[in-house]
Amino acid sequence: MEIMHRKELAEFLRRRRETLQPGDVGLLQGPRRRTEGLRREEIAGLAGMSTDYYTRLEQQRGPQPSVQIAAALARALRLTLDERDHLFALIGHNAPARFHHAEHVSPTLMRVLDRLNDCPALVLSDLADTLAQNPLATVLMGDQTRHDGLARSAYHRWFTDPAERLCYPEEDHPRHSRAQAARLRAALTTGSDTHRAARIVAELHERSPEFVSLWELQEVAQRYEDRKTLVHPELGRIDVDCEVLYAENRAQTLIVLTTRPGTESHTKLQLLSVIGHQQLTP
Repeated sequence: MEIMHRKELAEFLRRRRETLQPGDVGLLQGPRRRTEGLRREEIAGLAGMSTDYYTRLEQQRGPQPSVQIAAALARALRLTLDERDHLFALIGHNAPARFHHAEHVSPTLMRVLDRLNDCPALVLSDLADTLAQNPLATVLMGDQTRHDGLARSAYHRWFTDPAERLCYPEEDHPRHSRAQAARLRAALTTGSDTHRAARIVAELHERSPEFVSLWELQEVAQRYEDRKTLVHPELGRIDVDCEVLYAENRAQTLIVLTTRPGTESHTKLQLLSVIGHQQLTP
């Protein structure tokens, strides 16, 4: 671990924070601001850390941030890859490889995600790790970013964690299983982290007979479904259309879920956007 450059880090964080406007990160402008750019508490919230922790970094105090915190700061500050690498160097870490699996969400995809308030949206890696999701996606599908290890991949969870399938009607499970195996095969040969993909494949061969039988089909696919049905624990079935936007290197994908106006599914999604995480039934 290299030396942390506290003074330079503090100045870099402050200047990057001051160049951001609320609209750049999906926040409302609100009343007249006394300071330039975003407030410290806003950056801290976007990075998932306490305001006190972030403030100490800008004041040249506090412990050396972990790699995970460095990645969270890079996302919160909407840094480019060059800026992200500079941030890691100031903190004292080696930056993630640019063309391998990385936690750093494409700034282009992140800007679009920030502006999507009325429909669920999430950013996935090509190994189906959820790198970011907007609040409505969290309400609809749960926090998909909480997993770690190989279980960060939805491909892995689909065949090892029964809870992963609760979001989908049981009659659709066979179709989803085939699609998961086919997309994992594509990631194994042309993905951004083929080594990790191989580890997932090896573990699934040990743990899931269903996966083994599907893997033998030799199916390969990269694209996502145009339409699917999700199951909310309280509102039931919600039919959504899937719109997909890829990063330039196709290692990350923004998936936007929409419902057709005038349908029951559209009404349910509108209800979710209003009530958020509040309990729907006594």
